[in-house]
Amino acid sequence: MTATETPAADNFWADAEIIHSYTRAQALADGELVDVTETAKEAGFRHPVAMTRAAYADLVSWNDKNAAYQDVSGRLWDVLYMGMFAIKRGAQPDSRNTITYGMLRVPNTPRAHEPRNVEVRLAVGPGDNAEPVMTIMLPGED
Repeated sequence: MTATETPAADNFWADAEIIHSYTRAQALADGELVDVTETAKEAGFRHPVAMTRAAYADLVSWNDKNAAYQDVSGRLWDVLYMGMFAIKRGAQPDSRNTITYGMLRVPNTPRAHEPRNVEVRLAVGPGDNAEPVMTIMLPGED
C-alpha cells in the first residue's frame, strides 16, 4: 500500500446499507422536537433551535390553573435567555458539543409555587443538511 491509499479499516462503513434514518425535520413534524427558533432569535441565537418534547413539557408548558402565575412565553424566554447567558459567559462544551446550565423553574403542577433548580443541556450539531442547529434537552436525553 502506498502513502496515498486509504486502508480498508478507514472506510469500513462506505458500502453499508442504511436500514433506517430519522431526520430532524421528521422529529419536528412528529412533535418529538418543538421548534423555538423565532423566540430564540429574539434571545440572540443565530441558528435554528428546537427543544425535545420532554424538555418543553418540563421547562415551558404551563397549566393556567396552577397556583403560581406563569405563562408559556415567559417560561420559554427564561430557558432561552439562560442558555444564551451560559454561551456568553463561556460555558465549556463536553465531548459531545453540549453545554449544561442550571436555572430555576416552578414545576408545572397544581400546588407548586416555589422555583426549583433544574439542569438543562444545550447541544450544537449538524442538521439534516449539515447546517449548525441547536437542541435543548434534559439530562439523560440524546
